Amino acid sequence: MKKFLTLLTIAAVMLTVFSCSQEPQQQQQQDQGQNGPEEIEKVDIEILGAGATFPLPLYTAMFEDYHQKYGPMVNYQGIGSGGGIRNLLDKTVDFGGTDAFMSEEDMAQAAGNQILHIPTCLGAIVVTYNLPDNPTLKLTGQVVADIFLGRIKKWNNNQIQNLNPGVELPNMDIVVVHRSDGSGSTFIFSDYLTKIHEDWAEMVGRGKSLEWPTGLGAKGNPGVAGLIQQTPGSIGYVELTYALSNNMPVSHIQNSSSNFIEPTPEAVSAAANVELPNDMRVSLTDTDAPDGYPISGFTWIIVYQEQNYNNRDKVRAEQVAKLMWWMIHEGQSHPQPLHYAPLPEQAVKKAESLLRSMTYNGEAIL
Repeated sequence: MKKFLTLLTIAAVMLTVFSCSQEPQQQQQQDQGQNGPEEIEKVDIEILGAGATFPLPLYTAMFEDYHQKYGPMVNYQGIGSGGGIRNLLDKTVDFGGTDAFMSEEDMAQAAGNQILHIPTCLGAIVVTYNLPDNPTLKLTGQVVADIFLGRIKKWNNNQIQNLNPGVELPNMDIVVVHRSDGSGSTFIFSDYLTKIHEDWAEMVGRGKSLEWPTGLGAKGNPGVAGLIQQTPGSIGYVELTYALSNNMPVSHIQNSSSNFIEPTPEAVSAAANVELPNDMRVSLTDTDAPDGYPISGFTWIIVYQEQNYNNRDKVRAEQVAKLMWWMIHEGQSHPQPLHYAPLPEQAVKKAESLLRSMTYNGEAIL
């Protein structure tokens, strides 16, 4: 598990290496930011956030960059999407992080104060495993669902072998590994399986926390990745960055166009080539895009629209809003080097409108 303690260091190193590189789309997003709030002045304040581990390496890089440039320290704890939603509803943090947009039931707990979903990037949930020599496997959603339902129990099962005729698969028991905590990664993964497998939809369904038919549980993306590495014959799901940072294999997953797609930032961006709603609460799994990776999704920062609550002062409200604005503009230089996909232009525009709706005592902050 010590290996996983280096993730924050990895993110910081990658930040240094790539901080000067800009993609044309990212530069366009930064240019859009010039029409936003006034120039950010350095302020000595600590902003509190908690939630999804899916974007933790990215947020580590983003928040260190922001601190160096503008002063505010951002203390973000990766406790899972369920924890991020709970902490925001309990009003113990300035913002939450989630990979699963909030349900209507959760939103109703905000007691009349609208909760905004601000997308910060896109990511991929990948199927990773621990096999001799770790070959690259092709898998369909049907096979993945049957594995996680406990129906396919051996690695040399014909359903897996037929998809990978050139791979010698071992006669080894499959050990399923899944999240034990409330997780947006679980929501994205189960949302995908629910769309493509009738029995999964009926028996398990989608959610941040599930009644798993089989397998071992581990906390957070780092915990799942660590358990897979320690367990021969295991298979599980993690965010792409956690797999690549630890040299773990990732499956190519068949999409709705019958193409086996490698999870890359480009394939994840392609998955978002759909019409996006104004509130940005949208699922991208099982995309119709022929070149899109089918287990893709946004990750969001969630904040209250009206920032004057619990005796919050206006300076804190302004700093939270300015941080969010920076993340969707200048901060978009960070996702791609860390194997996330930056926001497409349509998503940036929607996020700008949401941020402009933030208020303090009913007056716009930005």
